[in-house]
Amino acid sequence: MGDQFEKGQQALLNEGEENEMEIFGYRTQSCRKILYLAGSIFSFGILPLVFYWRPAWHVWANCIPCSLQEADVVLLRTTDEFQTYSWKKVVWIYLSALNSTFPLTPNHPLISDEEYIINRAIRKPDLKVRCIKVQKIRYVWNNLEGQFQKIGSLEDWLSSAKIHLKFGSGLTTEEQEIRRLICGPNTIDVEITPIWKLLIKEVLNPFYIFQLFSVCLWFSEDYKEYAFAIIIMSIISIALTVYDLREQSVKLHRLVESHNSITVSVFGRKAGVQELESRFLVPGDLLILTGNKVQMPCDAVLIDGSCVVDEGMLTGESIPVTKTPLPKMDGSVPWKTQSEADYKRHVLFCGTEVIQAKVACSGTVKAVVLQTGFNTAKGDLVRSILYPKPMNFKLYRDAIRFLLCLVGTATIGMIYTLCVFVLSGEPPEEVVKKALDVITIAVPPALPAALTTGIIYAQRRLKKRGIFCISPQRINVCGQLNLVCFDKTGTLTRDGLDLWGVVPCDGNGFQEVHSFASGRALPWGPLCAAMASCHSLILLDGTIQGDPLDLKMFEATSWEMAISGDNFHIKGLPAYAMVVKPCKTVSQVPVEGIAILHQFPFSSALQRMTVIVQEMGGDRLAFMKGAPERVASFCQPETIPTSFVSELQIYTTQGFRVIGLAYKKLEMDHHTTALMRDQVESDLIFLGLLILENRLKEETKPVLEELISARIRTVMITGDNLQTAITVARKSGMVSENQKVILIEANETPGSSSASVSWKLVEEKKHMAYRNQQDNYINIREDISDNSREGSYHFALSGKSFQVISQHFSSLLPKILINGTIFARMSPGQKSSLVEEFQKLDYFVGMCGDGANDCGALKMAHVGISLSEQEASVASPFTSKTPNIECVPHLIKEGRAALVTSFCMFKYMALYSMIQYIGVLLLYWETNSLSNYQFLFQDLAITTLIGVTMNLNGAYPKLVPFRPAGRLISPPLLLSVIFNILLSLAMHIVGFILVQRQPWYSMEMHSACTMRNETISKLTVSPTAPEKNGSNSDFPSFENTTIWFLGTINCIIVALVFSKGKPFRQPTYRNYIFVLVLAIQLGVCLFILFADFPDLYRRLDLLCTPALWRVYIIIMLSSNFIVSLIVEEAIIENRALWMIIKRCFGYQSKSQYRVWQRALADDPSWPPINQTSYSDMPRCGRGVSYSNPVFESNEEQL
Repeated sequence: MGDQFEKGQQALLNEGEENEMEIFGYRTQSCRKILYLAGSIFSFGILPLVFYWRPAWHVWANCIPCSLQEADVVLLRTTDEFQTYSWKKVVWIYLSALNSTFPLTPNHPLISDEEYIINRAIRKPDLKVRCIKVQKIRYVWNNLEGQFQKIGSLEDWLSSAKIHLKFGSGLTTEEQEIRRLICGPNTIDVEITPIWKLLIKEVLNPFYIFQLFSVCLWFSEDYKEYAFAIIIMSIISIALTVYDLREQSVKLHRLVESHNSITVSVFGRKAGVQELESRFLVPGDLLILTGNKVQMPCDAVLIDGSCVVDEGMLTGESIPVTKTPLPKMDGSVPWKTQSEADYKRHVLFCGTEVIQAKVACSGTVKAVVLQTGFNTAKGDLVRSILYPKPMNFKLYRDAIRFLLCLVGTATIGMIYTLCVFVLSGEPPEEVVKKALDVITIAVPPALPAALTTGIIYAQRRLKKRGIFCISPQRINVCGQLNLVCFDKTGTLTRDGLDLWGVVPCDGNGFQEVHSFASGRALPWGPLCAAMASCHSLILLDGTIQGDPLDLKMFEATSWEMAISGDNFHIKGLPAYAMVVKPCKTVSQVPVEGIAILHQFPFSSALQRMTVIVQEMGGDRLAFMKGAPERVASFCQPETIPTSFVSELQIYTTQGFRVIGLAYKKLEMDHHTTALMRDQVESDLIFLGLLILENRLKEETKPVLEELISARIRTVMITGDNLQTAITVARKSGMVSENQKVILIEANETPGSSSASVSWKLVEEKKHMAYRNQQDNYINIREDISDNSREGSYHFALSGKSFQVISQHFSSLLPKILINGTIFARMSPGQKSSLVEEFQKLDYFVGMCGDGANDCGALKMAHVGISLSEQEASVASPFTSKTPNIECVPHLIKEGRAALVTSFCMFKYMALYSMIQYIGVLLLYWETNSLSNYQFLFQDLAITTLIGVTMNLNGAYPKLVPFRPAGRLISPPLLLSVIFNILLSLAMHIVGFILVQRQPWYSMEMHSACTMRNETISKLTVSPTAPEKNGSNSDFPSFENTTIWFLGTINCIIVALVFSKGKPFRQPTYRNYIFVLVLAIQLGVCLFILFADFPDLYRRLDLLCTPALWRVYIIIMLSSNFIVSLIVEEAIIENRALWMIIKRCFGYQSKSQYRVWQRALADDPSWPPINQTSYSDMPRCGRGVSYSNPVFESNEEQL
């Protein structure tokens, strides 16, 4: 139902975005509503409960399909593989509510202009707006385009000229009121969920409903003790969950609370400057930024003046960022795409802190509100926490299938019970109780609680190691990781850079290296001026703050920083400009200082920054610094030394971070802010190279070696230079000494839609003094040795090449990713794309980064580990307090241990329920059963204690080169469960039949103990069977006693057999509490078996049996234990045997990356070294299909 849609009933919401959904229109029908109410009453609330679990059924039952334009209810379905349904009511917003403020007519000029979505949404002449609210975002019905559209943002198509013209002088009060009503308040409102709501939501979980049914049934049978025990366990479980959810809710509320109550200055077109509460802001408002240390309450685009902002909340990096005003450009190009630079350098993001607002010529710093509420960057971050990506780990789907199998088994048992008890003439209510009992026996109500304990213990162990987890379910996923991506700077290498030296250049080429270690000052010249002024440092409360790289560079000059005073006037210079001056100790500097007039800030997309400066009493200059290759491309060719490529290579191959510097003189008559970036960044003179040292963290190499030895792939994704990345990969052991690196370069052909991709072997530099002039800045080997084709190679490529290959050579992409290890100059968006591409190849991907620009990749990966404690890390499931990658193997070990623990618990709970099920069904044959105290002993004293302590095994300290099975329905696990069920069945049947054949079985009394001194011949005199008193309420019987002892001790045996130790968990004997519990349980059971305490036997409804029979019971149990243990160790856990079986049956992994590995191993032409391929058509090779089963892998891995 719901797949046949009439025209206009279905549409896409947020098309192409991460939260894309399908939306369907429905109209409520009165007669259906009445039928639903009647059904709810007659079903005693079961129908609304089912509809609560299945929202789509609720809509289909109450409504009829219609077009979205007429709908009063919309059904939403996510477009991912989960296809999650939800429904929302369509509400009306009436503009007549504004009549008290100002009269509004359909022809009013404010709403007649249909250029903006907000006006297209107003239905005329009745002046009302249809709207829905989905995941905190408001959508309005666009009457012109006939679709629901997001509201609360400025339109993306607006050009910069339009923004300056329309919003540059503010909105009128009337416009503000209309926008306020339609867009809603500018608040990121995360209400603290009331405890009663959390409680109801938790209690209505299907599992707790089943527990409620079990408890009611047990109370009716007077099985109070275990019912109370389950109630207490459930209350504790619910209380802990509710407490946890409540704590998260409070934490999130506090995180966003401060944003909602900020007072801001807004400039109105007629009203002038007004002080407003930030919740009244609307998209298009003109903000006036004054003073320092201001929290941004919304996203805004800067149109006048500049700002220094701390974006730590968003990026995880507390480095001040300079924001520049949006230039006023002619044309109708959307403002975000009007220049090649990143548009974000003009945007002040919500939640960030404006450290300093620098006024321009107009005397004020102005910004236009771009997005409000949950549409903002901070709102998006909060929504990603409120509505996380659902988990689709196969373990959880298998768990549901497993439970369904148990339900199927219970159904068979119910039919059997009905037949047996009806034929024996039992009263109907007893028959129903006994039949329902079978369900609670076959499906253990304690199963989910037992599974959760393992994850809770793992979480606690991780917390001790300083690893915090906001998504505990992902701990199991950690156990399946087989590829980990690492950011370089701050993750593999140290955060701080040390300035090693500069290599100045003149017309003749590079000069001698000037080393700062010697303590000599850098002689005065343009290079010194560039180092002193080409940065984005700021002076705050007397201390210099900014990017660590800029800070090291500036400190090396021994200059100082100051703010210009009122007496400092230069044409085009804003008041209170930043001025750098030489210290008193620095001699022979002919200038008083340098004033920084204008900045074009650094952006990772452009890989450069530029400043315009004024020498006091001297020239006006422009300085540029950035990636050397990028800087050189803006310089006059004759100023670049001929040895540029080889000189650069000398330093990058040693792992140094290299920065290029260049400058030019500017005309004095230009107004600095009027100069366009492309005018300034042309015909520069190359100055030299700045060499910085970026050392590996001590922990990096051993951790990477540990991961590689465990056959876990390691990949580097960095924004740094490609050669530096290759060197760091070699130094860290990611690429070993005997492995080759193949450089892949892909370029789009200018002016056409074709592209080329070339493959070159990178030669490792041995000697620093070696100079070689080549076209490419990475040394390339022409000769190819055969061993480069033997799989011992790694691909290295840049973000640009990755982009071109994705677009033009998509059929090559999976082949490259199979051996792609080094990805350099990657933008944040490309990092996320790469992680997703790896997931498409069925890899379980971990991402470890310092949070700075890895947020997207951390969220995209199966397991994201942030090494930053900034707020941005809340988007990552795991956060490590120790800022190095040692947390990665710890997390994988704990994940593997948690996964194995889950399997042990599943197997144990399945066996426990089946042992009880077999025993009860055998006793039902005699219209007998286990008594309440017998059930209680098994359920509470045995299973509950085992369930709590079996999970206490810690992770094994060594990572082995294979992973635990990722699925419950895997042959070894199924075989283990089925074999042990059959073994238990055989033992119970043997015990059941043998006890009836014993010579003392036919005694009239209920005990064979009193006659133990008599001879067997005397015992066999009476042929009558034991008396049943005509009722099965008298539990004691020899069958009951035998079955109970066999079942109870078998539960202990199974726990011992199934409790796995090495290679993923600590050995069982190290789990002291568990061993102690088993020893005590076994001791108590043997005591009960061999002790002759009539009162104890009477309480447990047991009969006394001859000592020989008790020995027989021990023999049966011992045989069961020995056979089970041998099969488990010799067959089930014998990995070598399963590998042989796989080879015999020709089984091969179906994981995409395994398929590609096999295909490439058989391809003699791969990898294509020293070759170039061309694509004549754009997007060639799009026919390649590979699925993206996120959180899945069919692999039975090595």
